[in-house]
Amino acid sequence: MVGSAHATVRAARRGHASRASAGTGRARAAWPLAAVAAAFTLAQLLLVGPGMGLGWDETVYVSQVSGHAPAAFFSAPRARGVSLLVAPVAAWSSSTALLRVYLALLSGLALFLALRAWRGLFPVRVLALAGALFASLWVTLFYGPQAMPNYWVAAGALAAVACFLRARADRADRAALCGLAASAALMAWMRPTDAVWAALPLLTLGLPRRHWRTLLVLLAGLAAGAVEWVIEAYVGYGGLARRLSDGSAIQGGLGLHLAVVDQLRSLGGRALCRPCTGALPHPLLTVWWFALPLLAALGLAVAARARRTTPTLLPLVCAATAAFPYLFMIGYAAPRFLLPAYALVAIPVADALVHLATAPGRAGPSVATMLVALGLAAHLAVQLTILVHVADRTTADHRGWSRTAAALHRLGVRPPCLLTGHEAIPVAFYAGCSSAATSGHNANSTAQAIARTARHTPVATLVHAGSRPPGYARPWPSVPLDGLRLYYAVPEAGS
Repeated sequence: MVGSAHATVRAARRGHASRASAGTGRARAAWPLAAVAAAFTLAQLLLVGPGMGLGWDETVYVSQVSGHAPAAFFSAPRARGVSLLVAPVAAWSSSTALLRVYLALLSGLALFLALRAWRGLFPVRVLALAGALFASLWVTLFYGPQAMPNYWVAAGALAAVACFLRARADRADRAALCGLAASAALMAWMRPTDAVWAALPLLTLGLPRRHWRTLLVLLAGLAAGAVEWVIEAYVGYGGLARRLSDGSAIQGGLGLHLAVVDQLRSLGGRALCRPCTGALPHPLLTVWWFALPLLAALGLAVAARARRTTPTLLPLVCAATAAFPYLFMIGYAAPRFLLPAYALVAIPVADALVHLATAPGRAGPSVATMLVALGLAAHLAVQLTILVHVADRTTADHRGWSRTAAALHRLGVRPPCLLTGHEAIPVAFYAGCSSAATSGHNANSTAQAIARTARHTPVATLVHAGSRPPGYARPWPSVPLDGLRLYYAVPEAGS
């Protein structure tokens, strides 16, 4: 009896020691990923800066939950995910700096969790390098702290593919199933159509009967994220088909459009390339883009030789489907559109780079490591240079909107107020006004309604200098302002 008891105690101690050792090993393995995520967050705060005001699209998303500005018109392609994401800060504070810090911290956490989902599928050094490659792109750093959906689709896609692979390999892995549902919901919550494109290969692989459980979890996650968007389509947009049609029209009509060159033009620092004309950026700014498919192919070859093809092939296929509509179905470009593809392709590319740096050869692994390191250092320098340029230019543009808002307030156009005309949506947000348009994709009013509003509420309209104002604004006084002309009407108190 005593001997048996002692044996039980010793076995329990060994089991406890084994679990403690495993826990310590997992913690050590997570440190490189945490370090990458922390560096990503810090770089956002230092290089993009909390002082950069909100952009056009950001003002639309933030205004839906803002406590200091009326909600702007919410067009058909948009989803409410970003608005809900920023609500914990935007609902009670108008501080853009606080919002930037909040989003930078969240984006770093999201990167860590997405990379952590891949542990066991690739070595930690590959995952850390993949995270660094994705996080160091200027477009990732620029949009990480912004109230925009594309980075969050990328993080969701990266985690979803990993959780899908883990769930297929072990049907009893509940953590993988929960992660799959959550990451799919995150993608659909942010942009339902992008979520479908990114998850298309996963949906196909889930069709065999033995994987139905994984397929159902994936579908449940996508449905949970998209349900609000679908309900809103019927409540406010005339149905799902009408909302999809309106969204297509706003994007220039989805169809066969070759936007590959447009995306290439945007890599030099153009946040939106519409219309996308002009010379291509210097080859030094775009060489990494051409290296991606070559390195991805090498990563796939390395995986095939090691007989672990699926974990490498699946993110590549998902990257291809996520990028397809933005390369071949719209007539303009924005570098943020490809963030999900960049996140997914980063892991096979990192695997290829690690192979190049460590593979033995005549020159020796040290020389190969040095060449890879020099290439990565040059790439990082280019990306950071573009980032600083884009962030400075964007900050200057947003300060122009702040100056316009201050001029409106000096002229008596203060909340509650209404703004129309050139860049009315962002300027209205900065001024605390509502915005209105009588034509275009954001049309939500009529000239008659605006004229009626001007009888009892301050109203202003912005037009290009030398252009004719709308009919309702012609009798109003006007002032020049930053290359524009500001027409305004401020009713007398009590009128």
